[in-house]
Amino acid sequence: MRLCFASNNAHKLDEIRPLLPASIELLSLADIGCQEELPETQDTLEGNALQKARYVWDHYGVACFADDTGLEVTALHGAPGVYSARYAGPQRRSEDNVQKLLQELQGATDRSAQFRTVVALVLSGTDVHTFAGAVAGKITETLQGTDGFGYDPVFQPTEADGRTFAQMTLAEKNAISHRSRAVAGLVSFLSSVQAG
Repeated sequence: MRLCFASNNAHKLDEIRPLLPASIELLSLADIGCQEELPETQDTLEGNALQKARYVWDHYGVACFADDTGLEVTALHGAPGVYSARYAGPQRRSEDNVQKLLQELQGATDRSAQFRTVVALVLSGTDVHTFAGAVAGKITETLQGTDGFGYDPVFQPTEADGRTFAQMTLAEKNAISHRSRAVAGLVSFLSSVQAG
């Protein structure tokens, strides 16, 4: 089965590729000739993931899946949430987003948060499915670690041993991450489709 992952984020491609079985050939947007920025104008993670996946199907006729991920911080009433990638502005710079988050949380005693991912799969115009994954944790007071991307240097999963995502190997992160949990649902579904 050939599936396009509707993302221009090379880090996400690197995370997802090892999670998929060998029976699935993963295509990037570049592989299908899609150079444009995909629309993300919805106000929910589900809406954005579906919008991106449907765009690829509608314009390129390729079965695909897309994800949208949000960091939901308790003290900020769930922000930045669906706006995580552009929290500090339309330039979508991770460094700016992280700095704004740390500033917003200065003096906060509750630093609990969760990462949540929704994956939308579009196999045809009417064959659409969504899968979700989440991981609980807290926001650290300083950046820790140099791996990962986005908010990884300040997100410390509850299930980890005091390390942030940015202090983990890719395999360690994939073992517990929100994205890997959503992709696990996707893989389970695709396996049942292929078996059937």
